[in-house]
Amino acid sequence: MCGIIGYTGYSEAKGILLKGLKSLEYRGYDSAGIAVYHPDFKECLVSKCKGRVKNLESKTSDIKGTSGIGHTRWATHGGVTDSNSHPHKFGEVTLVHNGIIENYETIKNTLNIADKLKSQTDSEIAAALIDKCFKGDPCKAICDAVKKLTGTYAFAVMFDTVPNTIFAVRNVSPIVCCQNDNGAYIASDIMAIGEYSDKYFVLPEFSVAKIDKNGFEITDFNGNPVYAEELTVDWDIKNSGKCGYPFYMEKEIMEQPSAIEKTINSHIKDGLPDFTCDGVDDSVFRDCKSVSIIACGTAMHAGLIGKSLIERECSVPVSVYMASEFIYCDPILSSDTLVICVSQSGETIDTLEALKYAKKNGSVTLSIVNVRGSSIARESDYVIYTDAGPEIAVASTKAYTTQVSVFYLITAKMAYLRECLNYEGVTSFISELKEIPNAVSYVLENRDKMRLLSNILLTAEHTFMIGRGMDYPSLLEASLKLKEISYIHSEAFASGELKHGTIALITDETPVIALMTQQYLASKQISNIREVQSRGANMLVVARRSLVSKEFSNVFELPDLEDEFMPIPSVVALQLLAYYVSADKGLDVDKPRNLAKVVTVE
Repeated sequence: MCGIIGYTGYSEAKGILLKGLKSLEYRGYDSAGIAVYHPDFKECLVSKCKGRVKNLESKTSDIKGTSGIGHTRWATHGGVTDSNSHPHKFGEVTLVHNGIIENYETIKNTLNIADKLKSQTDSEIAAALIDKCFKGDPCKAICDAVKKLTGTYAFAVMFDTVPNTIFAVRNVSPIVCCQNDNGAYIASDIMAIGEYSDKYFVLPEFSVAKIDKNGFEITDFNGNPVYAEELTVDWDIKNSGKCGYPFYMEKEIMEQPSAIEKTINSHIKDGLPDFTCDGVDDSVFRDCKSVSIIACGTAMHAGLIGKSLIERECSVPVSVYMASEFIYCDPILSSDTLVICVSQSGETIDTLEALKYAKKNGSVTLSIVNVRGSSIARESDYVIYTDAGPEIAVASTKAYTTQVSVFYLITAKMAYLRECLNYEGVTSFISELKEIPNAVSYVLENRDKMRLLSNILLTAEHTFMIGRGMDYPSLLEASLKLKEISYIHSEAFASGELKHGTIALITDETPVIALMTQQYLASKQISNIREVQSRGANMLVVARRSLVSKEFSNVFELPDLEDEFMPIPSVVALQLLAYYVSADKGLDVDKPRNLAKVVTVE
């Protein structure tokens, strides 16, 4: 998992590469490096080091040239060291790589190069293989080499004897490309190059791009020209920075009312849910007999909310699978199964492989993603895009709430088509749904209260979260947020399970967060709160205004919506909790240790 940047043109490459790497650092920040073709030395010079991009800047003072590639790394093969950092150079070949080469040991033994390697990475072996295949024709060398590879890859490659030219090839892992009058640009994410042009394309899989200052020449492995569909950047690059906030995560939390509103309103026509703009046929929702939701981490928690909504309103059985386990658990699939895949980036490798498996087994596939032209979007039968805009912080916030928003819309559409809701029922549902942005705004306006309450957790090593009904999956997401960015061990439990074992962990001053938004379960949740209080727990209660009891001392009040619409405002409050704990502990909120934003390796 990493970020790739490349540039060749009329300007000095170093500044463009370093700037691109900074915007890609959320994809991997164990180490960073650049390689630039030096016009005097007639070769690619590499500068790299472990740590953040800012550590690299001081090492590149002598780098000059108008063509180069760069990389930020999140370690998969080999530890975090200078030598394992990218780019890797072997012979005439300099290379950066995103993905994982599964048969690298076999290739290393076949080439008999163990004593020549400078790193422990699979990527250096790929560079060695391309160098071995190079007989003067770079495209042929790359094609011959990648045919021998097993795994996923996005390569940006330079050759010492082919000056000011970059070559790119990919399998699964993304590469996006654009150009302007100043040259040509490639990256693993449009975030790195979107400022240079609002038009871009995704390099087609199993094709080779030859890139020079005049643009792109793309061919398949047989040398035939390949067409790449042009896409348009659908967000304002000016708003992609922190905009005065100390961390991207806070900015993205604060953007949620507008992101949710945009996502909802773009899929409503005449007061009814409408997916015409996405090209999703009504039969997708009307004719399925079951639904399987596939996702990882935060996206899976959105799927759990989707399961509750669809089963409650549509009486359709829904299963939620961790994408990493889906293929291996013998899932029951048929042509009557609607498989919904959820991914912010559209590049999550486990979800992508599960999607391919579902299609192979005859299921209709629909994906909820945030990135147009992403791998999951292209592979799916149908796609519904969220309108979250770029999300840079590793811990997802607005991507999650817009995913949940799409599940509300799907539920309304499915219920109406199946006559589970009549016209008045579905318009009432949509009307309540459109109140969510205002409810979220209310939570954000009262964020200072949450900051004060967050002090309960500042010195904690462990905490527990309890809730019932739809509050439980919200707490799974809240617990994940707290673990990701504050490094506090946190576990979420369905409140009714406390007396079946969990309550043994509650001792004096143990922090426990209780979420209470479900009217029909409130009396039972209050009993569970009393149970943990009697064991000495230090309680923080997050509850709808109408359910707040005077017996609770540490309370954050939520606005009142109907039960099934409470998951979004409640999770936003708990996002704030995690954010303030992390920020007040002095941690790097946007870049938590050992984590990267986009998971492109299994």
